[in-house]
Amino acid sequence: MADETAQKAGKQGTDHPILSCDGQELKRLLEAGTAWLERHKDAINSLNVYPVPDGDTGTNMLLTMQAALEEMANASDHSASAVAHAAAHGALMGARGNSGVILSQILRGIARSLDRKGAFNASDFAAALKEATVTAYKGVIKPVEGTILTVVREATEAAVTAAAEEEDLRLVLEKVVDEARESVARTPSLLPVLAEAGVVDAGGQGLFIILEGMLRYLRGETVEVALALETAVDLHVPGEGEYGYDVQFIIHGQDLNLEEIRNTIAAMGESTLVVGDSTTIKVHIHTREPGTPLNYGASIGSLSKITVENMQEQYQEFIRSQAQPARPPSAVSLEEICGIATVVVAQGPGLTRLFESLGASAVVPGGQTMNPSTEELLKAAEAFKTDQVIILPNNANIILAAQQAQKLSEKNIRVVPTKTIPQGVSALLAFNYQADLETNARVMEQAAEEVQTVEITVATRSVQLNKVNVKEGEVIGLLNDTLVASGRSPEQVVRDVFRQMKAEDYEIITIYYGEGVTQEEAQALAARISQDYPEQEIELVHGGQPHYLYIISVE
Repeated sequence: MADETAQKAGKQGTDHPILSCDGQELKRLLEAGTAWLERHKDAINSLNVYPVPDGDTGTNMLLTMQAALEEMANASDHSASAVAHAAAHGALMGARGNSGVILSQILRGIARSLDRKGAFNASDFAAALKEATVTAYKGVIKPVEGTILTVVREATEAAVTAAAEEEDLRLVLEKVVDEARESVARTPSLLPVLAEAGVVDAGGQGLFIILEGMLRYLRGETVEVALALETAVDLHVPGEGEYGYDVQFIIHGQDLNLEEIRNTIAAMGESTLVVGDSTTIKVHIHTREPGTPLNYGASIGSLSKITVENMQEQYQEFIRSQAQPARPPSAVSLEEICGIATVVVAQGPGLTRLFESLGASAVVPGGQTMNPSTEELLKAAEAFKTDQVIILPNNANIILAAQQAQKLSEKNIRVVPTKTIPQGVSALLAFNYQADLETNARVMEQAAEEVQTVEITVATRSVQLNKVNVKEGEVIGLLNDTLVASGRSPEQVVRDVFRQMKAEDYEIITIYYGEGVTQEEAQALAARISQDYPEQEIELVHGGQPHYLYIISVE
């Protein structure tokens, strides 16, 4: 059984040593780390190497941790082992983006180390971090130093050293957090692109924030939740009134008993999250009787930021939005012709229609700032009768999640690691109806590598990178994910990028214009490109993608 002082840590600060923690305390630690991460999400998102408006590391890590909390809430066994395994499973299924996948691997390693343990002490904690580091490094094909991997490894080294000298978990975690902070600060010295961009590694910073939130809980310090908890949508058909209401509010008072309030609220519904301190407590709960938790909260303090949402109505609206045909009725998918299904990730109505017209079996919504989770990709692959599936992530930050879905499925899945929309289009066009799964995966990957991708967007900050001087608000151009040009207008930047890549050596130029571009503007750009490159075939397609004015394929 956990040391009694551990259960009082959130209220009594640093008065007593914490010699062990049980599963319930592990829940509180992860809740606190998640709450602290939520508060710093936007700052972490801003740590983009390139000044593009699609920073999503903080969001991806937060959604991954929230998925872990959801799974923990459903765990009937309250041992440290059971809680850790529930968190690891939830994080894996909810993992979004590369940072989220690596974070899920860290939790997986911790769970493996705590297997069959009812509680854990300082030595167990250090051993769990060691296993977390090993698991995280194994989860990445080509580990890169100066990232979240470095931070977890160096924080682990601090934990091992501290646990050899100290039994107090709080003091050990203090050493871990201190080293994680310093490790993050050192990331630019290990990864030159970070130094050039003037930022630290976003994933490493996210991990540090989670650890710091855990420490703040053990110290009895506040970890305010800034935003409402987002939860994954279960795609089963609900019964009448099954979902009830999503209730969220903040209780303000004096000498609030967090543990007592948490236990009382938990008995009123499901998916409960109660975090805070003796003066401010954030409550989130799913219940059929929204007045019950609100009345209770009002009886012990004053309430603010009250939100009550009818989840049944929200779900029905979601179902209606999902009820649209997966592709035009006249279209025929690859699955129906040759027994191989294709799952494509795309964002924007035009790009979705494009992939559907090319025969994609399913289009999973996602892209920049909206990376689909491992579970979403897995569900898409599992929905087909065939056991042969090809996944096209179309984004470098979705590849790891796709690979995790591949590992979790019993189906024969191949991930073609497309990093851009043009690569995905080229890969799908290369599909051979007469070939087998392995041959198609190989041919599609080769086709993806032959296309050049130009992306045009607006800079979110001033920076000098890759010998390009960028001012905030300027138009910038990326060639195959590398910043190569900036200027005052999209036309100027496109012409600059085309000049650098020697576009005259290619044959086909396809322009996908985004949601912020009118058809007239896109047609004017296409006309100018046609004048500059009269020998090339120019195609114009409405992509409707957010964040990027233009995505251009050159092949």
